[in-house]
Amino acid sequence: MVESVVKSVLPRVARANNRLRTVHLERNAVLYAEGSCLVSFGETRVLCAASVEDGVPGWRRGSGEGWITAEYSMLPRATRTRSSRERQQIGGRTQEIQRLIGRSVRAMLDDFLFGEFTIKVDCDVLQADGGTRTAAITGACVAVQDAFAWMVRTGRIPLSPVKRRVAAISVGVVDGEVRLDLDYDEDVRAGVDMNVVMSSEGRFVEVQGTGEHGTFARAELDALLDIAEQGIAELDVAQRAVLAGGVS
Repeated sequence: MVESVVKSVLPRVARANNRLRTVHLERNAVLYAEGSCLVSFGETRVLCAASVEDGVPGWRRGSGEGWITAEYSMLPRATRTRSSRERQQIGGRTQEIQRLIGRSVRAMLDDFLFGEFTIKVDCDVLQADGGTRTAAITGACVAVQDAFAWMVRTGRIPLSPVKRRVAAISVGVVDGEVRLDLDYDEDVRAGVDMNVVMSSEGRFVEVQGTGEHGTFARAELDALLDIAEQGIAELDVAQRAVLAGGVS
């Protein structure tokens, strides 16, 4: 039996400045990947898949240490108008984002002493409405943790090297007000735009902040970090719930 699914487009519901968009994490979203997560921040959806491969890059070979790396891409119709596939050369924005994802998930470990295995995390944006990199990091964390759990179950490593979770959120100053988890329309209006990555231990992994049209004050920076910390704490609760086998 073939069923047709129709999704009606509803008007955006107003939310308080300190509220996340609706967040959903679907664990084991890919049949064949060792770890995977389909993550939604509002209308932004990113599919994160972690693959375990034997061996490491040449510069790490013979060290006994493993490696984690990430790739990021956006489907041509993930955006409001079609974008071209990056076939011949990866664009600067894509390189920046996949390096950020890689640095973020590597912060889940204290060391790489899990043998010469490589975990490759593919983050593919299915639909973009702001916050694609922060959603990718949050979902990639779940996928990586499950990939290491698979390595333990299959006898490749004795224990998972994961020491902490990581999650990320965007914040900004929009129409003069500090706001959490910017969608596309908010992002293009933001006078200050910032992405914050933190660990489940409450420590910063990375902070990227820009005054889009000028400068901003220390007080605004402090307010942005405070609201980001609050949002990431909520994301960590969602990650813990889905990794415990629940639904987030």
